[in-house]
Amino acid sequence: MNLSESSFRKTLFRAGLNVAALLILSLAVLSPAHAKVLAKVDGVEITDEDVRLAADDMGGGIPPEMEGAEREAYVVDYLIDMRLVARKAQADKFGEDAEFARRLALLRDKALMEVLLGKVGRDAATEAELKKVYDTAAAAQPREPEMRARHILVETEALAKTALRRVRTGEDFAKVADELSKDPGSKGGDLGWFAKERMVPEFGEAADKMKPGEISEPVKSQFGWHVIKLEERRQKPFPPLEEVREQVERYVVQKAQSELILALRAAAKIEREPLANAPAANPAAKK
Repeated sequence: MNLSESSFRKTLFRAGLNVAALLILSLAVLSPAHAKVLAKVDGVEITDEDVRLAADDMGGGIPPEMEGAEREAYVVDYLIDMRLVARKAQADKFGEDAEFARRLALLRDKALMEVLLGKVGRDAATEAELKKVYDTAAAAQPREPEMRARHILVETEALAKTALRRVRTGEDFAKVADELSKDPGSKGGDLGWFAKERMVPEFGEAADKMKPGEISEPVKSQFGWHVIKLEERRQKPFPPLEEVREQVERYVVQKAQSELILALRAAAKIEREPLANAPAANPAAKK
């Protein structure tokens, strides 16, 4: 199979092909027994496991709009071109120089680090640990008071008084709001749950003084005239674990990985030369 210049350039552009990536995939490795063969390059297999690893390595190099079979085909093409270019690099003895050895050593260390940190993260992110971290965060979160209210927003005080008279004589507040209010974002005037500070000061102050079920006198703000009905009060609840699971898991994983790295640093003898362009030390810091 011959690789045309245009095909090679497309591969370089779409996948960010570099020597480091070539080295990883040019190494001969045994495929798992269950791996599915998706292609062969002069008899050398490319499996679904190869595609999975390559896709992880490529990251943002794969166009985001590609999904399913199209995405898989894209990565297979990338691996085919990579194998061909890597084989040519090997034939041209690029694998025998010092630069190759340095890059290979760096890639080996990087791969070992990622494998170990991945395992540490997976081992740490147990359901019990996630629940423990979540409960600690929930207990430490200040309980912010919230209100739920409806309002009718009109342009003049006279219209506000008309609306107020209608609801105080028994008309449904939500129905009057739908008829008169110029706030299209609140169906039936419902503003949902909010903290006092989220509203314009005049509105927030008025609502904060009310009891559930009360209807206010007309309140003027920069938006017009409001008639407010306070529905209920509560302490803002902490979001359930399932809503924040991803953030909690990320925290647990990163914490475990950081603790391992700090422990390894503490146990090692690390010697560093000063950087050529490092800023001068602050004499005051030594006092």
